[in-house]
Amino acid sequence: MADPKVSTYVEANATRFLDELKALTAIPSVSALSEHRADVHRAAEFLVSQLRTQVGLPKAELIETNGHPLVYGESTQEAGKPTVLIYGHYDVQPVDPVELWDTPPFEPTVKGDNLYVRGAVDDKGPMFATIKALETLMQHGGLPVNIKVLIEGEEEMGGEAIAEYVMKHPDRLQADCALVLDTGMVAQGIPTMSYGLRGIVYFEIVANGAGRDLHSGVYGGIAPNPIQALAWLLADLKGRDGHINVPGLYEMMQPLSEDERDQLTQLSTEVGQRLMDAGGLQELPGEANYSIAERATARPTFEVHGIRGGFTAEGAKTVIPATATAKVSLRLVPDQKPAEVMRLVEQQIQKLTAPGITFEVQGIHNGDAIVLSPDSPAFKAAAAALEDEFGKPVTLLREGGSIPIVALFDSVLKLPVVMMGFSLPDDNVHAPNEKFYIPNYYAAIRSVAGFLQRIDQ
Repeated sequence: MADPKVSTYVEANATRFLDELKALTAIPSVSALSEHRADVHRAAEFLVSQLRTQVGLPKAELIETNGHPLVYGESTQEAGKPTVLIYGHYDVQPVDPVELWDTPPFEPTVKGDNLYVRGAVDDKGPMFATIKALETLMQHGGLPVNIKVLIEGEEEMGGEAIAEYVMKHPDRLQADCALVLDTGMVAQGIPTMSYGLRGIVYFEIVANGAGRDLHSGVYGGIAPNPIQALAWLLADLKGRDGHINVPGLYEMMQPLSEDERDQLTQLSTEVGQRLMDAGGLQELPGEANYSIAERATARPTFEVHGIRGGFTAEGAKTVIPATATAKVSLRLVPDQKPAEVMRLVEQQIQKLTAPGITFEVQGIHNGDAIVLSPDSPAFKAAAAALEDEFGKPVTLLREGGSIPIVALFDSVLKLPVVMMGFSLPDDNVHAPNEKFYIPNYYAAIRSVAGFLQRIDQ
């Protein structure tokens, strides 16, 4: 049963908890943009202060890195008790296109039961809920287990700093399990735990033509056009049928069991319409002969995120651009290793060159896919806490997104990882008008507290 003292404390402090989350989300900690470097640092300092003053962790500290800082804190005085490593990230995605936001992206706005602001649900809200859960437990007898908190500021740009830290300091981070709140729910009111994540490679393709922009009246019809060449290349790399035309890519995949494929097929009937409604879609196209859930979580993807080049301002300018760039990612499944996938992609791109065009491939970040066992004691303790909170059995979900650090927790620290989800399909993650369903914020606080109380049982 849920601890009534926890529920009472959360209810009594609900307004303050929300105000503190608003203060955190108002900081524009966009890790990918250099002009927000000071803001990212300010968000880290905010969290260190919370761990010291609200939770009571005197060892909380800001760890400087070659990139953005890490936030670390610990309470490890309970001899013989298990240790839980709590992970989250405080950096957020860029807000473009700003004109599509209904409210300013860094002015937290409550509408009904939702908090609208960049980072509300990815991942400041769920991450901050873990801190508020620690505070709640500290106010009622202290923490039932040892905890280590590690929060990063680069997840949205690949997590290079935290990966380096984990590799260099495995002894400091040793624990019995890791807890991550950066995944989603199947639907409102349905407790959800993720057991798998896709990996990722993110890169740019640069098409180079002439040494300078050319007059299209003089050179039209005879000069190479990098934008056109890039469009041809992208179309060659992924067909209209959704198949990725990179030889060797599919041969690397770890095959699904028939049982898991059947489970994903059954899940598709539940989530297909919800995904369409949440995304404002009329249909969900993709590879034939695969269910919606399998395509969304257990198949590799190839997505173009942006193309730039040439003239796009108001009016007309008749030039053939000298260069054009596309930002592209592939989501990967187990056994598709990022370095090998990039080698195959680069190899295929060089085979598809157009006359007068050279292509360059520039890697940005990557991460491995991971599938976790739902049979660990930590996983079962989290499932019990969620079932207590929502009054329903937990739904297991294989996620389509990527959290690179989870694979490192598994491979380097050898930790069972628990992923509890609290974002909803319509929370607009990475999109304009990102939001967090406020009741899920409080549910996350209570659920994390319940998990920590159960992990020693």
